[in-house]
Amino acid sequence: MNPLANAVIKMMKHPVKFRMFLFSKLPAAWFSGLKLRELDGQHCVVSVPFSWYSKNPFRSTYFACLAMAAEMSTGALAMMQVYKRRPPVSMLVTRMEANYFKKAEGQSFFSCVDGQLLHDTVENAVASGEGHTIQVKSVGTNSKNEKIAEFIFTWSFKVKKSIAK
Repeated sequence: MNPLANAVIKMMKHPVKFRMFLFSKLPAAWFSGLKLRELDGQHCVVSVPFSWYSKNPFRSTYFACLAMAAEMSTGALAMMQVYKRRPPVSMLVTRMEANYFKKAEGQSFFSCVDGQLLHDTVENAVASGEGHTIQVKSVGTNSKNEKIAEFIFTWSFKVKKSIAK
């Protein structure tokens, strides 16, 4: 794990700091009420509420809010691996696939357990100096632990080239 990953975990687990991070960097996630439920080096769980600002006209959670929570469950794990890394590494979602299984009518939880895969991919990108991609999965469940959706995100990691002055 990135030696500075604990700083990311500490910041994201602090409720006020996490909300400030969302407000300044991801305002749509802040407005939608995303919450970090669990985070360590291997897995992350993010929730999205069912409320007036996350619902659609069909009395379920709007798909974009579900996608935000799913992406954050993978992105927090990815961010842990690139945070203040030397050399710096860029991260970018290059593809997203989604499958929906059940209507999201209450609070939804998205879980990603691919932390080690993300770590290995970033390490390979740094070692080779070339871009690497990886597909990671986030599984969404409702409060009854029923599977409601599954998202697969393709993340790209690349060492940033320094510009000589």
